[in-house]
Amino acid sequence: MENPEVESDFLRSVHALLRELDGHHPAFQSERGMLRWTLHKKIDRNPSNGSLLIRILVKELERAERCNYRQYIIPLLHTLMYTLIKAPFIPDSLYERVYDFCKKLLTLPKPYCTIGLDYARQLKLERTIPGILYQQMVSAEQCLKNDSFPYQEKVFMFADPDLLSVAVCRAFIDEIKAAQTFQCARSCMLYVIERAFQSVLKEQYDVRDLHSLLQAKPLDVIEHCFQQVMAAIEHAGRAMNAGYSKYVEEVRKIYNTLLSTSEEDVQKDEAERSPGIPLPNPRISFHIWRDEDQLWKELVLFLRSPSQSCEQDSLSPELDSFEFQDLVPDFDCCEQTRFSVLSNDSGIERDLPMPGDEIPSFCTTEAEHSRLQRKGCIKKKGASVDSIPFLQSGCSGQGVKPTGKLHRKSGGSTMEPMAVMKRLHTARVLVLGDDRVLGRLAQAYYSLRKRESRRAFLTRRLKVEFYYVPVVEEQPISSPAEEYALPDQTEPCELAAYLGRVDPWYESNINTLCHMIPKLATMPSSPSKTAASDLFIIDVIAYYVRLGLQPVFFQVYAVKLHFSNVTLEPIEDIFIIELNITLDDFNPSTDNLPVKKKPATEVPGTDLTLLYKKVLLSNREKDETVSVRSTGLVMKAIPSNEIEDLVCLSVNIAEVVKTSNLSGRSYAMVTNTIRTRNIALRSAEQRSFTVCLDKDSRRVYKNVISIEVFPCLEPSYCLQKTKAKQATLEEEEDVGLAKYLPKSLLLPINTFAGIIQ
Repeated sequence: MENPEVESDFLRSVHALLRELDGHHPAFQSERGMLRWTLHKKIDRNPSNGSLLIRILVKELERAERCNYRQYIIPLLHTLMYTLIKAPFIPDSLYERVYDFCKKLLTLPKPYCTIGLDYARQLKLERTIPGILYQQMVSAEQCLKNDSFPYQEKVFMFADPDLLSVAVCRAFIDEIKAAQTFQCARSCMLYVIERAFQSVLKEQYDVRDLHSLLQAKPLDVIEHCFQQVMAAIEHAGRAMNAGYSKYVEEVRKIYNTLLSTSEEDVQKDEAERSPGIPLPNPRISFHIWRDEDQLWKELVLFLRSPSQSCEQDSLSPELDSFEFQDLVPDFDCCEQTRFSVLSNDSGIERDLPMPGDEIPSFCTTEAEHSRLQRKGCIKKKGASVDSIPFLQSGCSGQGVKPTGKLHRKSGGSTMEPMAVMKRLHTARVLVLGDDRVLGRLAQAYYSLRKRESRRAFLTRRLKVEFYYVPVVEEQPISSPAEEYALPDQTEPCELAAYLGRVDPWYESNINTLCHMIPKLATMPSSPSKTAASDLFIIDVIAYYVRLGLQPVFFQVYAVKLHFSNVTLEPIEDIFIIELNITLDDFNPSTDNLPVKKKPATEVPGTDLTLLYKKVLLSNREKDETVSVRSTGLVMKAIPSNEIEDLVCLSVNIAEVVKTSNLSGRSYAMVTNTIRTRNIALRSAEQRSFTVCLDKDSRRVYKNVISIEVFPCLEPSYCLQKTKAKQATLEEEEDVGLAKYLPKSLLLPINTFAGIIQ
């Protein structure tokens, strides 16, 4: 029976959530993001109220659709689906209403149709087999080993020690450790088993009695029961409606077997336990980002290591001892274990050595024997790592090259029909910090794609998704090796601000953590800090990685720098947010000036020559060459507003313009902006300047006289382009595999909705 007070409380909370999206509560800006978390915590404390909250959310969704309040649809839909996964006993009428609403979204543009289709599929599966979304989520996130559902997921949290203080890092580690105490492998298997019994038996059993019964069982019995439940779920999922009756029969059989083998004197002292079944947070490993190849190493470890319980996850900043000699040590030296191509025997079976024959001395060691062995006179050739499916498997989720449109991409499809191997592992990489950590992420992503273009090792079996949580402390942490003072930055998190503009739900839930996390880290810890109900940061991050599945793609730009010292080779680097050029100070000597002649007024800056392709709204490019006198310029890759959301560089030039007045010849400072995708810049006076990439003082280049900036190419495209050029000696058009591959390197950052038009 519904409680009017509970319904009124839920209704007030939902309306407050909608007002928060409109920004009508400026007095409570510091508490934004708490409303959604508090609402879901109410369901955790009393899961039986889940259907009541879902009914309220469905009414608000239908009202938003009638009144054309599209800004409410995606936040309400995410809130509803997260509640549906947690809450049991949802009536079929509610399933039908939510399913019909999701089908209506298919008539709307992206991202509404994309999210509506995804949730419609999940609802159809959940209505057929109640509890399957919860069970599959827990099994994958906790990496519970079973043959029926072998998918595994893990969250990798990377923090730059030069950007975050020790207190902030310690706060994350403490919350992760506290969360792990409630999500050991045994407990998670119990949750899956209990949810299966709860969805099938419904009100015919008591959760507390069942929990007491299972707690008395040894681990091997629980593992066997878990395997049986997952097998029944998988079989029912394949057969859909026809297999549900069989699924119910199998679950009842498992339940009756447990009752028959249980002892009668089981103690039922779980009075303090919540009657609901909690949803444990995903496995999270915290890493201090020191090594440039650390991201790739951690992904390799995750792919190669067997399933382990969550207690064994590493929270220390240092890597465990691990040998990588057999794991593609470099781009050029990436030969894996292979079979011999040449043979010194006849290939006839009778000529092969008998089992009792002596093995040659050069094959006595196990390592050598594993490196070179005979394959039964037949050399089997597997799928080429240069084939289209392997090269496309990690290229930002895009199957073909961009169509030439300048608008930023969003919401790439997760369907990959051309994939040969089904990827069972998902790595969710989450970075913490300001724009500087994103520049480092772009470098790591480019390095990973370069490795995979030579020999696909990770992308064949591992899906990598990127998430970003902005964190800015009041007093920035400076590096000890800092030698260059950065100019004042008005916005330390430009990319996060852009994501907040295009996705309001990201603004409400993630951008609010920017200054909240440092405040929570400095607060004194309370005795109840270890309780699962107090883990605010980890709960919000878990919500983000579970529902933030719509990527926004950002163009990575390459820069080539030439130095004043001709003995130095040009250097190539990449950036994703900003390139800042500051002209070096030039003080001309006054020793050669005549004593009696008054020196002329010195005009600041230097003469620069710019060669660029001007970007137009008509999707055309026009070659331009200009000469300006400037004191510096800034190239922005992130648009300042959503009106002109073009994939291009906005180059802001501080130009010095000479003017004439009554007091004599003078000058004025003017800021001009040009939009381009390719630009070359050089100093006409051979004066050097300083270049800083992505606002990072550790990525500063001095004594530069010219630079070239252009979109960074996808390494797999470059490899195939080089092969095609060597074979056909043609470079005007893409031939071979190159014409099927994405040309530009795009870094995907996941959000809740992508870009809302």
